[in-house]
Amino acid sequence: MMQAILSETVGAARAVNTPLVRDTDAGLSIQCRNINVRFFTDRRSTTAIEGLSLDVAKGEFLTLLGPSGCGKSTFLRVVADLVKPSRGQIRVLDEAPAVARARRDIGFVFQDAALLPWRTALQNVELPLEVANGKSRAGKATPRELLELVGLKGREDAYPHEMSGGMRQRVAIARALVSDPRILLMDEPFGALDEITRDRLNEELRRVWCEMGLTVLFVTHSIYEAAFLGQRVLLLAANPGRVREIVPVTLPEDRTLDIRETTEFVQLSAHLRRVLETC
Repeated sequence: MMQAILSETVGAARAVNTPLVRDTDAGLSIQCRNINVRFFTDRRSTTAIEGLSLDVAKGEFLTLLGPSGCGKSTFLRVVADLVKPSRGQIRVLDEAPAVARARRDIGFVFQDAALLPWRTALQNVELPLEVANGKSRAGKATPRELLELVGLKGREDAYPHEMSGGMRQRVAIARALVSDPRILLMDEPFGALDEITRDRLNEELRRVWCEMGLTVLFVTHSIYEAAFLGQRVLLLAANPGRVREIVPVTLPEDRTLDIRETTEFVQLSAHLRRVLETC
C-alpha cells in the first residue's frame, strides 16, 4: 500500500528523468550563518564548531565527513534543537529549530537502534505516536506500511533479539519516519554493521529518500559511503570543527553499488581522501 501511495508522484518524477525534490527554487530546509558551539566545564571550555555557514536545499541528501571531534554529530544536534549554538543563527524550515522540533518536522536515527527489547518491530515503530498521545500529525503511511517500505514486511511481530543488526536499524529508520518528518538526521546509523549489510542499507536508504522526498543529513566516517549517498559532501576539519570544503557529487541520481567501479566514483573518492588528509 505504501508503494501505491507514492508511486504516482515518483513515477511522474522519473518519467522526465529528474529527481523527486531537487529544485533549489523550492526553498531551503536549513540555513546556518556563522554558527559557533562551545561546551563549558568547571575547568575549561571547548569549541566544537566555529564559524559554520551552510545552506541545505529542501529534498537534498547531504553527507557529512570528517575526523573524530570535528563537530559532525554536534551539528546534527544543533539542527534538532538538542544543542544551542553559542553564537550565530540557524533556521530550520524557515523557523527556529525549536519550532521545527515541536512540529515533529525532524526525525533522528542514531548509530544504536535503541529499540525497546520488550516491544515488537511494529510496536517500536508505533512508539512515537503513542508518546505524542494523538498530538502527532497523520503521516503518509502507517507503521506497518513503513516497515514494508524499509524491507521488513512479514517481520512486524519480531522482537529485537530475533532480528539482525541491519534489521534493527531498518526498524529505527521506520520509527524516525512515522511522524512524517520533513528532515531526517542520521548519525552514523550503519557504522556498526558488516560491510555487506551496510552496502545493502545504503541502497535501501537512497530508495527511501527518493520515494519520501526528505531532506537527509547523514554523518559517516566512510569516504565511499559519503560519496555513494550524497548529492554534496560537507567535509569538516577538527580542532575546532569548521567547514573545510563542500564537494558536489555529480554522479547520476539513479545509483547502484556498481557505480563504485566507475572512474568518476574513484576520482571523487580520491579527492575526498586528499581533503580529509588535510583536515
